[in-house]
Amino acid sequence: MEYNSCLGVIGTRRNIFSKEDALNYKNKVLAKLNEMKINYVDIEDINEEGLLFDEKDLPQVIAKMKSSHVDALFFPHCNFGTEDLVAKVAKAVAKPVLIWGPQDEAPLENGARLRDSQCGLFATGKILRRFQVPFSYMNMCRLDDKYFEWRLHNFLKAANVVKEMKGLTILQISTRPAGFWTMMVNEGELLEKFDIRIHPVSLQEVKDEMERYLQHCGSEVQDVVEDIKNKMIVDVSEEDVNQTAALKLAIKSLMKKYYCKAAAIQCWNALQSAVGLFPCVANSLLSDEGYPVTCETDIHGAITLIMVQAAAMGESIPFFADWTVPHPTNPNGELLQHCGPWPVSLMKKTPRFGSPFAFNHSHPGALHGEIKGGEMSIVRFDGDNGQYSLLMGHAKGIDGPMNQGTYVWIEVENLKKLEAKLVEGPYVHHCVGVHGDVLPVLHEALKYIDGLCPDYYDTTIEQMDAKLRGE
Repeated sequence: MEYNSCLGVIGTRRNIFSKEDALNYKNKVLAKLNEMKINYVDIEDINEEGLLFDEKDLPQVIAKMKSSHVDALFFPHCNFGTEDLVAKVAKAVAKPVLIWGPQDEAPLENGARLRDSQCGLFATGKILRRFQVPFSYMNMCRLDDKYFEWRLHNFLKAANVVKEMKGLTILQISTRPAGFWTMMVNEGELLEKFDIRIHPVSLQEVKDEMERYLQHCGSEVQDVVEDIKNKMIVDVSEEDVNQTAALKLAIKSLMKKYYCKAAAIQCWNALQSAVGLFPCVANSLLSDEGYPVTCETDIHGAITLIMVQAAAMGESIPFFADWTVPHPTNPNGELLQHCGPWPVSLMKKTPRFGSPFAFNHSHPGALHGEIKGGEMSIVRFDGDNGQYSLLMGHAKGIDGPMNQGTYVWIEVENLKKLEAKLVEGPYVHHCVGVHGDVLPVLHEALKYIDGLCPDYYDTTIEQMDAKLRGE
């Protein structure tokens, strides 16, 4: 899946400070964005300076940002800046906002100052609060500081999370398993609080779509069959492989038909009666293509997958897991596992397409293999009683006993603390893992998602704020 966030870049200045120095810094900023290969829209055509400083330019600036469908706004304070105009544009465009100014130099020999960008940022922050516009702040730095690139990329990824969450629709395939009360969700609350919608379909609709592919789209089915055989050791029949290919295509087709970014499927036990399969291999292939699917009709898990996928922006692929059992010898070790839905691309070696051990190998469809270790982020969106939070923390892959299904052993900083959070809630036995550290991205994104609070199991809000400041 491609990610192509567009940044609206609106440099600002104030008349009482150096116009020449403001123009110089605006040009340096645009050159830096070009060097970073940032997709952006500027205001060079709005006035001869390409800067925001005059009230009369507001309608054009706002109209251009809206018509360009920018995903976020960046306001470099090229000198002091004009705080009321920045706030008016930010309020009207209603996208995530980043404010920043270049490090002020020492006064000139005569005592004059060129910019006072820091003072201008103090003013802009206050007025954005008055306008009730949530915003991000990149601490003052020079353009060639490593912090500038890291901080801007973090903001863009956070804006991508906000974009993907806006109007998010989850495909719900059948009901939750009757015995899994943990998978209950409040559909009305998700819509009211987060503008997240659920589109339910029956297993019959999935079955009909599978039949359509098998009868009328043979070449597409065969392409998926070949993909499976190239990526997996196949221990099931040819018919089972064909059926799995059709299931993968059917789920993807329904997701596109109903404009869904993720799906949650009742992977057992009704599905086995309907189509004679477990969906793990199909889910694995879909997740690798950016169409994540959760097991056991886990709607909150599907929301988590979208948030993490958006935060990673294609740099890594998330996987949907069970917290299962502690490591036999490592006191902070834990097994992340599921019957087989994890992306094939994450596997240490060629995985095996077979049947799930947990169900007496009753039907085909499971994937078996260990994924790569390394540094990871673990995340879970969840809530109950009207309160929602995002559980987040770090982990690293470690060695451990062989398991069936898709799995990885991880080590966390304090398993006892994590275990208590999972039991005391509002979380369940499911989580989403991803290689790399996406916590700073999600931390920043939560500035723009009302009603969702961060909840860390190995760090604090203060420590995450410090990371965003470059400390």
